[in-house]
Amino acid sequence: MKKALSLILALVLAVSAMLMFGACGKDAADLTDAEYIADKGELVIGITYFEPMNYIGADGELTGFETEFATAVCEKIGVKPVFQKIEWKTKEIELNGKTIDCIWNGMTITDDRLATMSISVPYMANKQVLVVKAGNENLTSVDGLSIVAESESAGQEVIETDAFFANAEFTAVTDQATALLEVKNGTADACVVDYVLSIGMIGAGTSYEDLVVVDSQAFADEEYGVAFRQGSDMTEKVNQAMAELKADGTLDTIAAKYKLQEQIIVK
Repeated sequence: MKKALSLILALVLAVSAMLMFGACGKDAADLTDAEYIADKGELVIGITYFEPMNYIGADGELTGFETEFATAVCEKIGVKPVFQKIEWKTKEIELNGKTIDCIWNGMTITDDRLATMSISVPYMANKQVLVVKAGNENLTSVDGLSIVAESESAGQEVIETDAFFANAEFTAVTDQATALLEVKNGTADACVVDYVLSIGMIGAGTSYEDLVVVDSQAFADEEYGVAFRQGSDMTEKVNQAMAELKADGTLDTIAAKYKLQEQIIVK
């Protein structure tokens, strides 16, 4: 009986070793996206800095809604979040080149992006808004005015396709924070930015307290999603984690901290 048990144990150990060797011996090219990320033990998240999504807080540490949300999702999945600042206009190149594993930074879901990337379920509603200096909030035309927006952003797409901007002078800038700075400094008359950014970055108590949203003008209702590489099996893992965080109240708690609770659309 002891010999039989010893043989069974030896067989189990041998099979386990073979399975472990097989997994470890996989060529990197044969790993699925989820296996590749699990093997590293970290999810490299491409971001730009803008409040209230990802920004450097008073303590010098990265914070924001997206920062906390992504960290909570990574905890569910069992990997470490690593936030990496990127140039928004090269985000797809970075993603496909594997210098980042996902784009998680207020990224609008579009048909073009769905055709080239695997995108999570929508988690937040957004729109594009026109921001000007206080006193100009009754603006009804931008004809002849200088308008800026982040390069390759939803704001740029609005400016280039909406007839309202047909006679404006458009210049692309590196990011949305720069767009606000241009208006603040008077080097641009207005900018088009994400509504959620306006919640955290302009008005009383901010660095842009002299800027306001033109309430009579709103463009392009949108939804945010997290982008992974085409065909990635990480997308479903993130979808499941998002649903769990919504169900247990964690997502709503994080959103409320940044005054974004009304924008959450995860079911």
